Amino acid sequence: MILPESPRPSQKQGILRRCISRWFEARPAGDRGRARGRDARPDATGESGSHRRGGRFGALLAGVAVVCAATAGCGGTDSASENASETTAASGSKLVVYSGRNEELVGPLYERFEAATGIDLEVRYGDSDELALAIDQEGDRGQVDVFVSQSPGAVGYLTSKDRLTPIDQPVLDRVAPEDRSSSGNWVGLSGRARVQTYNTTEVDAADLPGSVFDLTDPQWKGRVALAPGNGSFIDFVSGMRQIVGDDRTKEWLAGMAANEPPTYPGNSPILEAVNRGEVASGLVNHYYREIAAQEDPNLAAENHFFAPGDPGSILLVTAGGIPSTASNRSGANELLAFLLSEESQRFVADEKFEYPLAIGMAAPGSLPPLTDLPVTRLDLERLGDSLTSTIDMIRASGLQQ
Repeated sequence: MILPESPRPSQKQGILRRCISRWFEARPAGDRGRARGRDARPDATGESGSHRRGGRFGALLAGVAVVCAATAGCGGTDSASENASETTAASGSKLVVYSGRNEELVGPLYERFEAATGIDLEVRYGDSDELALAIDQEGDRGQVDVFVSQSPGAVGYLTSKDRLTPIDQPVLDRVAPEDRSSSGNWVGLSGRARVQTYNTTEVDAADLPGSVFDLTDPQWKGRVALAPGNGSFIDFVSGMRQIVGDDRTKEWLAGMAANEPPTYPGNSPILEAVNRGEVASGLVNHYYREIAAQEDPNLAAENHFFAPGDPGSILLVTAGGIPSTASNRSGANELLAFLLSEESQRFVADEKFEYPLAIGMAAPGSLPPLTDLPVTRLDLERLGDSLTSTIDMIRASGLQQ
């Protein structure tokens, strides 16, 4: 179901344009294509911003404080839940939202929320890790009310920096305990499983490996595409470190580099290359294949899950949190509750084939229930601590320069 888009008042449009304009002008010329979500994404399936995070990371650390200072006066985004009171709506309250989910995916939800509550949203779209670093750099000067992250590592990073405040318990209770922070600082919104997508002509299903570690064998040389600078791949490697430790993770990265994998900027290009037969297989998130199959019933790519407990099939969650400097915590909780409402969760499942995390929601399309998948859960509280060191580890392996 595609939710109807509600018109924005002209005043709201002006505020949003001014905010984006100021932030856009403050960024280096080469980065300005990332000012808005739909312009920034190399993939059209829900991952926001540019995904070449590792390559930009050093420059980002040096320049993020300047960008944050330039955007501090832009204001932010307002949001509220489906149960917002008339008093809240009439007050003209506002929420500042940093959104690591792109505008194409969540824009309709934000607009529906505004229409239902009267709360004005000012949204800054961008890469989840960049936005998390900006929140950290802004410190006590921060004006962000809600952080919506594509990357689990980003909310884990902010938790490790004590930059998030606990979410209201009724909001947390909308998902299972394993899909929310034990500290209450973030709540999962949707889930994406890592898989090996493969061309059914190039790879016999009987030859598919039981473990991602088998992909370093000579038989897979040049036959497994990777996106080493992509956010999902970075989170996947961080998850591997959590499950098997740094030594084995470094060994796997070195083995993959020795197998000379074709590399791409994101998951969509990998899926497209696999479907064309350009490369036999690749490591991606599960939903890329499902979305492509809606447009092409004869798609040559299929998804393969590794054995239960294997790091190759970890579950990556998108998540929401409330920065500790938020000025409208009530409205922030309302927005998170709205994103976990049945209509919002169904929108994400029906349009993007991500797994809704709200309790009681069915799996997207014809996919099996999440409980039936051999996916491995991660401790996101620990995942954020490894963000920068994982990027360094990938670089050191030779997979990314």
